[in-house]
Amino acid sequence: MDKHAVIIIGTGAIARIHIEAYKRFEQCRIVALCDLFVEKAEKMIEEMDIQGAAAYKDYKDALASVEDGIVSICLPPSLHAQVAIDALNAGNHVLVEKPMATSLQECDCMIEAAKKNGRMLSVVCQNRFKTPMMKMKQLLDSNTVGTIRYANVNSYWYRGQSYYDLWWRGTWEQECGGCTTSHATHHIDLMQWFIGMPTEVVAVTTNMVHTNSECEDLSMAIFRYPDKMAQLTATLLMHGEEQSMVFSGDAAKVSIPWSVQANKELENGFPTEDVLTKDSVQAYYDSLAELDLEGHPAQIRNFLRAINGQEALLVTGEEGRKTIELIMAIYKSSVIGSAVQLPLAKDDVFYTKEGLISQMPKFFEKKRSVENFTTQKITLGRDVGK
Repeated sequence: MDKHAVIIIGTGAIARIHIEAYKRFEQCRIVALCDLFVEKAEKMIEEMDIQGAAAYKDYKDALASVEDGIVSICLPPSLHAQVAIDALNAGNHVLVEKPMATSLQECDCMIEAAKKNGRMLSVVCQNRFKTPMMKMKQLLDSNTVGTIRYANVNSYWYRGQSYYDLWWRGTWEQECGGCTTSHATHHIDLMQWFIGMPTEVVAVTTNMVHTNSECEDLSMAIFRYPDKMAQLTATLLMHGEEQSMVFSGDAAKVSIPWSVQANKELENGFPTEDVLTKDSVQAYYDSLAELDLEGHPAQIRNFLRAINGQEALLVTGEEGRKTIELIMAIYKSSVIGSAVQLPLAKDDVFYTKEGLISQMPKFFEKKRSVENFTTQKITLGRDVGK
């Protein structure tokens, strides 16, 4: 089998994770890194010992150097759609970092480009490829805990004031959102993967302390389903970053990080522990297999196998679009002050990026801007599954 030529577009901190993942697989060879600051690409090639790779300033020059390759897009959100479409039209398969795009319109254009060119389009949702998440998905799908009636999702992160000094962060034009778009996208993806898409969203957003950001640093949303409700809190204010997801079903409650509780009612309606059900759910969970590979490497392996026709692609463009739709519904509800019905129509003002920008408040004025931080170190938050 010929090796897949891989192009990495954008050489910020997340690009290192993509590079490390691709280097695990012998069927891949990284041939190009692209960045507007080409010296960053050159430095990364040297530091990560990517033999034979070239550095480019213009991503279109890199695309022209490869036929039928793979492109990983590690750029600011506002650049995802156009670069992805250009890469797909050039005949490449595309893996794009979260969030997929800055509007539903952009998502639809990306999906259409993939279909037109017969190429794979996938969105990074690396948390799906972790053992606790995969086991929870199988558990919920098995109906072992009964019908889910309530879910509680806490997307807790901590980011300091200087986080928003980077030039593209904290603006509706470039980042197209705050903690809901940039951080809770992981939890929103997992929520809809676990329990599906809601029919209605009610939400509020605000910015409590990040004065160099136009966007929110705290949002709360309620999702209504025909047979259940879910609640999401997203914030960049939470010390400790103890993220969690809780699903309460008719038979038991299960959580990430993992725990299980089960009650049955006494004659007077008050609860007592249901040991048999709790032990049964625990036994089923314990019987599920551990993943042999997790995170970005596992998702990239699935991406490669899907390209080779060996297995189905777990995170398609259509799956990535669902998260963007929920984010836009959250923002719309926060503006209009009432419930938003799903799906959002193409003539909805929140279908386009321009519509989003026109409607959202600027909580603060962005006054400080740097091109790049002196260090590349990032933290990926507390592992929600552990």
